Amino acid sequence: MRVTLPHTLGREEVRRRMHEHGHEIGSYFPPGMATVETRWPHEDQMDLLITAAGQRIDGRIEVYEEQVIIDMDLPAILGFLRGTLERAVRRHGGKLLEKS
Repeated sequence: MRVTLPHTLGREEVRRRMHEHGHEIGSYFPPGMATVETRWPHEDQMDLLITAAGQRIDGRIEVYEEQVIIDMDLPAILGFLRGTLERAVRRHGGKLLEKS
């Protein structure tokens, strides 16, 4: 699953917001269904390790000057969550990237 979200915040502000709100990614899944671990291998990429319904989902969020790209390697068994996750990423990610 790949979602691209445009923004006008610049990399530095997006990084700051991602560090501040990265822990909220677990709420994109139905309540109590997932745990999320994050790490930053470099300043423009946050890696995700999500465990949902006993399945491992590897993902990453890449920060660019005018867009953020969210990739999640969704196992086939969790394919039923694809639409729900895409909508949640667009809704929550869009809010996170709004100018304030």
